[in-house]
Amino acid sequence: APLFPTRRGTRMSTDAVERLVAKHAATAAHECPSIKSKTVTPHTLRHTAAMALLHAGVDTSVIALWLGHEDASTTQIYLHADMTIKENALALVTTPNTTPGRYQPPDQILTFLENL
Repeated sequence: APLFPTRRGTRMSTDAVERLVAKHAATAAHECPSIKSKTVTPHTLRHTAAMALLHAGVDTSVIALWLGHEDASTTQIYLHADMTIKENALALVTTPNTTPGRYQPPDQILTFLENL
């Protein structure tokens, strides 16, 4: 069954899907003005869905199947390790005698770097 069916149940054209996404993005921008500065496309939604699955702990091979990729390496285009994923990975290997958290450099180092 098509992801975006027409009233007759057939597959909606690419142009029609793009218009539908643009229409709903414009409507959403009324509630969330930051959307106006973003480019929202069907591909954006595909990427967002893939990242949501990754955040939920779904294996990349399953995400590849969900996206319809024959080769799981193609899926890597959609996925990237954001800070939350990196922190969760580090939490798995942090030694017991360390305090988890982000590094906060002293003001003098920040001043030095800002003056470069």
